[in-house]
Amino acid sequence: MALIVQKYGGTSVGSVERIQAVAQRVVQSVKAGNSLVVVVSAMGKTTDGLVKLANEIAPNPSRREMDMLLSTGEQVSIALLSMALQALGQPAISLTGAQVGIVTEAEHSRARILQIKTERLERHLKEGKVVVVAGFQGVSDSDDLEITTLGRGGSDTSAVALAAALHASFCEIYTDVPGILTTDPRLVPDAQLMAQITCDEMLELASLGAKVLHPRAVEIARNYGMPLVVRSSWTAEPGTWVVSPLPQARSLEGLELVHPVDGVEFDTDQAKVSLLRVPDRPGVAARLFGNIAAQNLDVDLIIQSIHESNTNDIAFTVTKSSLKQAEAVANAILPALSAGVTHPDGDAEVLVEQQIAKVSIAGAGMIGRPGVAAQMFATLASAGVNIRMISTSEVKVSCVVDEVDCDRAIAALCEAFSVSQSSVSSQQSAISYQPVEECTTVTATPPVRGVALDLDQARLAIRHIPDRPGMAAELFQLLAQQNVSVDMIIQSQRCRVINGITTRDIAFTVSKLDAETACTVLEKAASQLGCGEIVVDREIAKVSVVGSGMVHHPGTAARMFEALAQHQINIQMIATSEIKISCVVAKEDGVTALRLVHAAFGLSNNQPIQALA
Repeated sequence: MALIVQKYGGTSVGSVERIQAVAQRVVQSVKAGNSLVVVVSAMGKTTDGLVKLANEIAPNPSRREMDMLLSTGEQVSIALLSMALQALGQPAISLTGAQVGIVTEAEHSRARILQIKTERLERHLKEGKVVVVAGFQGVSDSDDLEITTLGRGGSDTSAVALAAALHASFCEIYTDVPGILTTDPRLVPDAQLMAQITCDEMLELASLGAKVLHPRAVEIARNYGMPLVVRSSWTAEPGTWVVSPLPQARSLEGLELVHPVDGVEFDTDQAKVSLLRVPDRPGVAARLFGNIAAQNLDVDLIIQSIHESNTNDIAFTVTKSSLKQAEAVANAILPALSAGVTHPDGDAEVLVEQQIAKVSIAGAGMIGRPGVAAQMFATLASAGVNIRMISTSEVKVSCVVDEVDCDRAIAALCEAFSVSQSSVSSQQSAISYQPVEECTTVTATPPVRGVALDLDQARLAIRHIPDRPGMAAELFQLLAQQNVSVDMIIQSQRCRVINGITTRDIAFTVSKLDAETACTVLEKAASQLGCGEIVVDREIAKVSVVGSGMVHHPGTAARMFEALAQHQINIQMIATSEIKISCVVAKEDGVTALRLVHAAFGLSNNQPIQALA
């Protein structure tokens, strides 16, 4: 007999008829021999209605009273669902977050779960009852026992946390779509349903805006090895499984207060190729990486930064054994790429560096925690390690440093983030994949599982930053102090000497809502730090592809770039991790870029999928 935690969202319990349909589904699962805990959200638009009421009473209500108010929405749902179950002859009991033992930190409106006291839950389950739990809420660990809410995605988070605490067989997330799709079906109606996706892939997609699962819920599932399945409330379709790696032993105490960084990773088998002052026009990246792919060369990090004029820089890393071949490709294609373009700093050129290493911090806990990247940069600066290249994703920050500094960087980062040891050996890729010839599943793994579009970001560029240890740390610490989360970070490869000081540019993206704050903070600090102007662009879009299979598919980046180039969409920035490639393009090109890239990887479905309202 399996113990299953099910979660139903607001649309699934949005009316009496839908609550009764959920009750029927729950009873069927019990009759199949399962024990059930059911987590529900507030009915339909209840939460929105409560927020509107609060705003009519007070323009700026206290967060404590908002928690008191919003927690009532789920209480309506759990009581009605319990009544529906009892009407069908199924013993059931409804419990609030406090009653079920969800203990949180004393932080109103965005509390994180500290622990779940499961004694009462387990007693009711042994009595044969279905336990219906209010999602999104808990009670603080303070003496005052304050009602708290968990913030956006709180019901998903509640469900997965309960599943982990109860050592459930799996957790089912019921929603208004049949599972996890390759992209947003509102923008691409022929998006395809995935049968399975890894937690790492889902974390990237969720943090990029895929709303089916919240990153916090995926983080818990990944940390505790809890299988998830996302299914439709309206059909019997199997849905999408979100699979986790085998977890290391982890205490349930401080359940959600995980370290933001799970591991420090490194790779000394890296060499860098930089193309400086290449034209800033559509097709350059596609042509370069198409030629690289034709040589069957695996590329790790790729970055493209921004500059003032009509040229740009592109840098990428390969294994040391591939360097000569990659350098030859770059030199062979450079004349064609740069024909007819001049730059006051000089002609286009190829530079190579062999004595480098990549050090990375990785962890789902860094999502939504401003300051993690800044802490990494500050740690390296304190250790006297200069950063040569930066590339980021939502769950990883990678820096290229001099190879001689690698051991010192690793030791400093492990100490700073309380990681006992680095997670990979020095001669292996940062994610330990099996070699192709030994892995029977690699050829069946598509390079890209999903495509995402983010239209809510702005890009800031800081010109002429002194190229010395600690500068990136100072800049990003200033932003972290203002609670500004930074997404993509790109450090240019081109140096300029200004008044005898070697400088570089850094560009990064933030939420549009944070752009004004970020600009104000950096403009105040720029003169003190010896930096140049701050340039802001709010008319951008970020298109990303995610897939753990791309590490075994040379040419994935080239295919993405080529899809954009064929329709004359210019790439303004590029950043990569092992399982993600992100491109910044003009906002007006965002939706078109999403559709082109989705089609380029063969992700379309013959039958359009629509969410049921």
